[in-house]
Formats: sequence, structure tokens, C-alpha cells
Amino acid sequence: MSRLKEGNSAPWFKARSFQGDDINLDLYRGRYLLLSFYRYASCPFCNLRVHESIQKRDYFQTLGLEMIAVFQSPDDKLAEYVGKQPLNYPIIGDPSLDIYKLYHVETSWLGLIKAFFIRPHQILKSIFLRGFFPGSIENEIQRLPADFLINPMGKIEIAYYGIDIGDHIAYEIIEKTVRNDIIEP
Repeated sequence: MSRLKEGNSAPWFKARSFQGDDINLDLYRGRYLLLSFYRYASCPFCNLRVHESIQKRDYFQTLGLEMIAVFQSPDDKLAEYVGKQPLNYPIIGDPSLDIYKLYHVETSWLGLIKAFFIRPHQILKSIFLRGFFPGSIENEIQRLPADFLINPMGKIEIAYYGIDIGDHIAYEIIEKTVRNDIIEP
């Protein structure tokens, strides 16, 4: 399975968010879209990242950026864990992994192990400061996150494949890319 690259057309899909919204990538044409892939609904790393994304969403919207998150869990688990947060963007449950396969999202046992050595501060922050305790695990525990910044023409501007289970693209890179496009159309 080869990774998607910058300049590829973003693979099209249609889905329903666990909040009940119909999601169709065509609806996002003309705007930037951050499509983020997570692990399972009770993953502490994932819930911390969603928490941070919720806080940044309004600002990103002023830049013309929308967000969608995809989890490998079913809707009932999303409601039980991720849904406890005040969500302000769509979250899609993809337990069949159809969207993961379209975007070539990877798994890695080394990436699972590595996170515990290079991200202890995130573990402490997510579990003890934010209360995101691990619970049930759906699908592969060794799933790596991935982020795709899709430009207004539907092309992948940035394809970011995490190297460990807590690795997502930096918000600063997203902001810089989108802001540069605003300044230099």
C-alpha cells in the first residue's frame, strides 16, 4: 500500500458523522479541509488531540479551514468517549476501515511502543490532567494517525503520516500553509 502524496486528488468518500450529518467531500470544495484519522474512541492521545482541535476550530474557520475526524470505532463508542467533549466539527466512525483504506492509513507495532518513550508528557496530560482514560479498543491498537490538508480544489496539499500513535501534524504548519494561500492567492 503506497502513501498518498502532495498533489494527489483527495480520495472522494461519502459518510455519515456519528452526530448525524451527511458528509460528502464535494461539500468542502472551495475551502481548505483538514481530514484527520485517529485510532479508537477511547484513545487518550486521540482525545487530547480532539480537545485541542475543538479549541482551534473557530479560528481555523476564519481562515477558511474546515475539519473532519475519522475514528476506527463505531458510533456508540464515539458517543461514549469522544462525544463527551463539546464537539464543533464532524466525527465519522469507520469501523469497517473503508476510509482508512482509501487514504492508506498505516499501522505499526514500533509506532505503538515508540510513543510511550517519546511522548510521556502527552500520556500524563491526556490521562491525568484531562481525564481521557483508555477504555475499549476497536480495531487495531497499533493504528497510526494521519492528517491530510486538502486544498480548495480537492488536491492534497499536505499528506502527514504519523510515526507513532500520538503523532499528528503541527497546528502551526496547517496555519502557515492556509495563511500563505490567503496572502498569496
